[in-house]
Amino acid sequence: MPTGATGRRPRACTRAALLEAALAAFAEHGFHATTIERICERAGYTRGAYYSNFAGKEELFLALFDEHSERTVRRLAAAIDALAPEECTLARLAELAAAIEPDERDWYLVTTEFTLHAIRDPQAAWVLARHDARLRAEIARGVTLMLHRAGRELTVDADRFARLLIALREGGLAQSYVEPEALPPGTLEREFLPPLLAASTRPRDGAQPNRSGSDAVI
Repeated sequence: MPTGATGRRPRACTRAALLEAALAAFAEHGFHATTIERICERAGYTRGAYYSNFAGKEELFLALFDEHSERTVRRLAAAIDALAPEECTLARLAELAAAIEPDERDWYLVTTEFTLHAIRDPQAAWVLARHDARLRAEIARGVTLMLHRAGRELTVDADRFARLLIALREGGLAQSYVEPEALPPGTLEREFLPPLLAASTRPRDGAQPNRSGSDAVI
């Protein structure tokens, strides 16, 4: 693809190509080591095309963050919507939450490095926290709806519970990517999410217990 072809392609395609190139470059070389020139070269666009979409690397990362978050939430919501009523057990819901996509390792590398950057930079931390809050709100909403289908409700604050789920997932992935044979991705969620959900929820008033599965807590 010729460099500078932005005039012949929709703006959305330009943005998508830059995001794809940035994710690959960040995962391969690191957030700080990746230059805007490298991203442009990988995507096949000029710096002018880049700056017409993003003010800098931080803004580009946050766009990647929102895109990844939306895709993850949509995928989980679709999987839950596809469940038959008798499949809505805590064990089955935990299994869906434990699913790790093959490309998750690249995103984990990128987001971990940016999180470390944000810890050192108060302004970056403030901005990242705003995006984190939006993701947590979606997770909290999804968990509430998911449990509603299972005939249960949280007994703890939904936002705090979402924080715990994120900590379990990210902490588990850190160990899994270091020791993939000893701890395959998703193992901790599959093992500990069902009892965690059982301990943090109760039957909803008027809900009929789901007796069709092997999950005795519903």
